Amino acid sequence: MNIQNTEWLSHPLILEINTWPWLYGLSERYNYLITLQNVPEEVIDNEFKYFDVIWLMGVWERSPKGREIAINHPGLQEEYRQALRYFSTDDVVGSPYAIHYYHVDSNLGSETGLDYFRKQLADRGILLILDYVPNHVAIDHVWVLEKSNTFIEGTFEEQISNPDKFFSAGGKVYAHGLDPYFFDNPWTDTVQINAFSKEARQKTINTLLNIAEQCDGVRCDMAMLLINEVFKRTWGERGGKPLEKEFWREVIPAVKEKFPNFKFIAEVYWDLEWELQQQGFDYCYDKKLYERLIHDDARSIRTHLLADMDYQSKLVRFIENHDEQRAVKVFGEKKSRAAAIITLTLPGARLIHEGQTQGHTIKLPVQLRRRPMEENNAELVVFYNKLLKIIPGKELGKGQWSLCKVEPVGKDASYENLIAYIWEINNLRQLTVVNFSTYLTQGHIRIGGLHYGSNNWTFTDLFTQKKYTYKGEDLDNYGLYVDLDAFQGHILDIKKND
Repeated sequence: MNIQNTEWLSHPLILEINTWPWLYGLSERYNYLITLQNVPEEVIDNEFKYFDVIWLMGVWERSPKGREIAINHPGLQEEYRQALRYFSTDDVVGSPYAIHYYHVDSNLGSETGLDYFRKQLADRGILLILDYVPNHVAIDHVWVLEKSNTFIEGTFEEQISNPDKFFSAGGKVYAHGLDPYFFDNPWTDTVQINAFSKEARQKTINTLLNIAEQCDGVRCDMAMLLINEVFKRTWGERGGKPLEKEFWREVIPAVKEKFPNFKFIAEVYWDLEWELQQQGFDYCYDKKLYERLIHDDARSIRTHLLADMDYQSKLVRFIENHDEQRAVKVFGEKKSRAAAIITLTLPGARLIHEGQTQGHTIKLPVQLRRRPMEENNAELVVFYNKLLKIIPGKELGKGQWSLCKVEPVGKDASYENLIAYIWEINNLRQLTVVNFSTYLTQGHIRIGGLHYGSNNWTFTDLFTQKKYTYKGEDLDNYGLYVDLDAFQGHILDIKKND
């Protein structure tokens, strides 16, 4: 199947699915084996109806040796027990980020199954993204058996003195992949790719060209590890001399030359989002916003949202993904709702993790093939069903976004707890106001550039469908008055009355 030149929305809504447990759960629900080849159409219609993009996390063939490590790793076994009280070795399928081969795992439906699933999505106008892991491959990947300078190498003496950091294969010693901030805890199921190797870069390009024939974009794991400065600081002289071009400045254009609409999404931390945007990424994780939503107040969040639109529109907003704890556990239910309203109505890509909209609380280790049974949080299900219907969509996404000024009511300082911003295009206007605090809050909202005049204006709360009508003169003089309970929000449609 060849589906090319598919256009992306500027501010897509993405659903991340942990593919293996998702298919396992569907098989149990329908009482027959379900792979990507035969996902029931009612599932696609019901579960994906609000989404623009589906991210199938973990479709590639996993490492047999990596699975052995995952089964026997004491720390991981404790994580498995926390997620599944009773698990067997059959439940441990290995890490999806220790990739044995970039072929769709036969347990999930192989390439034919992925092709069929992608067609089902495409028929509904939904795009598909998959994983790419640029920093490392599994220790038993076929590249390890080739004679090349693809990987970071060590010595047998280093392997003896640091067996957790080095391993041998094919008569050579290689370094395991690692995060420089966790230097003493390498990923022992992986081998570190050399970002300064021409061969490694060509292998990366070839692999991505193959992946680009199967989907509409990739989420690149720990993408900042390949930045020259980061890689040099991590590996010193082992990688050799940095190449003239940055890794991603070489790789991304080579793929986009053939697949111009193919999108690159970076998992990125350490304030390197802007750098990777400049190196060609279409979207980058907004971990900074996530952390502010957890730890900071409304003023901090407003400060974050003062960045240029060019930067903001290329961020991925989220309050949950497979690496983080479940949103309800991190935020609590009330605060998670306010955080969800904010992340799902801002510019950029908006990411929801499977189970988030049901209020699930258990974080599943990525090495497991099944998840525990959890009761849905009925109130959160209703909340998300309403929210996903009313967030700014295709039309408003073509318009302008801006922060709104919030002013006090008299001497009440609680207005500082309000976050307000507007999307507008032509006569369409959608105002979001959130009280990001534990207190009852009131304030006046000023929408920059909007002069109400002598007309009456109607503000419709899209959550409740309640309508509020105000005189234009009062709105010009005082702004829009709002009062909200703790962690409550409005999404308001604004219309001028004739």
